[in-house]
Amino acid sequence: MAQDKQQGRTGPDIQMIGTNPVFLWGMSTAERTRRIARAAGLGFRDSAAPATAPAVLVHAGFAFDPGWLRHVAAHPGMALTHGGVPVIVYAANPAQAEAAAKAMAADAPLPDGLLFEAIAYESGASLENRELRKRETPFLDRLRPETVRALERASYKGAYKGVTDLLTKYLWPEWAFVLTRIAARIGLSPNMVTAMGAILCVIATICFAKGFYWTGLWLGLIFMIFDTVDGKLARCTITSSWWGNVFDHGIDLIHPPIWWYVWGVGLGAVGLALSDAVFWTVMAVMAAGYVLQRVIEGLFIRSFGMHIHVWRKVDSDFRLITARRNPNMLILFVSLLFARPDVGLIVVAAWTAISLVVHGVQLVQAHMARARGETLVSWLSA
Repeated sequence: MAQDKQQGRTGPDIQMIGTNPVFLWGMSTAERTRRIARAAGLGFRDSAAPATAPAVLVHAGFAFDPGWLRHVAAHPGMALTHGGVPVIVYAANPAQAEAAAKAMAADAPLPDGLLFEAIAYESGASLENRELRKRETPFLDRLRPETVRALERASYKGAYKGVTDLLTKYLWPEWAFVLTRIAARIGLSPNMVTAMGAILCVIATICFAKGFYWTGLWLGLIFMIFDTVDGKLARCTITSSWWGNVFDHGIDLIHPPIWWYVWGVGLGAVGLALSDAVFWTVMAVMAAGYVLQRVIEGLFIRSFGMHIHVWRKVDSDFRLITARRNPNMLILFVSLLFARPDVGLIVVAAWTAISLVVHGVQLVQAHMARARGETLVSWLSA
């Protein structure tokens, strides 16, 4: 493939300089860079094409977070270096293109006098990732056989949200990392992983409805890990798609209230059925809390341009335990240890109500802060 053009693109072409036999996440550097360019809506030229301007030139000897390429591609004349060697350079004119291509081919520093805006990776420059709600210094290093695992770990870590629940953040990152590497090696797509998780989710739902809580819980745990793996696999292999997002987020949105309902239904099978009044009160509280929390989150984003969980550190800390699926499942797990799944469901309902109040207070506090003339910014972007 000599050139890969993107319809409707507004930025420069991306071009590889050199080749590299080492693969990352099962991809060559050329294929990985092509996917990054496509995801950014940019054209791609392989190393066989002559280096012409304007273009973003990429050194094939390095691997880097996609955020670096997007950042450089937005700044003509910018050069990102590692150990003095140019890694990503936006050549705005023919002289810059020729000089950058020669420096990359020779693995040497850029010459002086060409007005490059140089950024040394070692300086610790950081970028804001709005999608993942965090500010970070994305990874960049030489791609060699001995650095592949470290680079894949850095890529995987970079795909994690800065703000999430405590199980996703602390319990299974290593498990999911291993599964993500395996999935990439054997060629599984993120949608395949999502589909396998969806099957487990359905089976877990049936188990809850029949009162087989432990079986359902373990199947649900595997599904929740798969729910992490599919997203990480998509980001690490740069294969995110509109349909994949709809598929994944659709399942995430629909199944939690169904799980809470069938958990309550299954109580009858183990002799712990709630009375009709208590059952429907619990269901009403959980359904209202589930919907209204998301309404509040949506209103916050619409009003302030950021997620409610990233405004202040206390908001991010509360996201660890707020009444989402994973923290709720932890509550239900503890209830099973005491053989009281009925009490667990009632506690989840109560925690849902408390979390709803907290989110409501957060929204009111944000509007009050704006009314005082304060400019709301995420603490993660500081």
